Amino acid sequence: MTDRGKDLVSLFLTFMKIGAFTFGGGYAMIPLIQKEAAGKRGWITEEELLGVVAVAESTPGPIAVNAATYIGERVAGFPGAFLATLGVILPSFVILLAVSYGLRAADGLRAVRYAFLGLKAGVLALMLRALWTMFCKVPKKAASSVLMAAAFLLTAFVRVPAVYVLLGCALAGLVWSLAAERRRKP
Repeated sequence: MTDRGKDLVSLFLTFMKIGAFTFGGGYAMIPLIQKEAAGKRGWITEEELLGVVAVAESTPGPIAVNAATYIGERVAGFPGAFLATLGVILPSFVILLAVSYGLRAADGLRAVRYAFLGLKAGVLALMLRALWTMFCKVPKKAASSVLMAAAFLLTAFVRVPAVYVLLGCALAGLVWSLAAERRRKP
């Protein structure tokens, strides 16, 4: 098998594993994407992953699918993007299809409701871990902290749609960077 063929198989299997063994959606997948794509495989760096997450979050679609598509394209072009994307969504599709049939039969069981409560707690822990990992890697500057706090308050308490907050943050970052550049020039 050629190196390109090995890359394609590796992308598909890696993202299929990520899709199959990570529950709770895209944010819960970030630690495994980080471990596999940045750590184990070296397809991207830790810093690049922050950028991938930022872009994947600010574009339409699930964050894990967007990240898989980006990383797959970077490693092996369009075929890599296609196979990484297919790999990350295929397990969810198959599992959801099977679970939907099973849940229909077990709809009223108390044990099923309790199991979902436990799953929610586990997913929350995974999301908090991903948040903490990303927070530790972001440069700590006063402007970034103020922007982060404002974004949280606007989305959590004022209920401003996230897309507007993301656009506002992008605009603020652009203005702040341009202003910093101007201050550096004599």
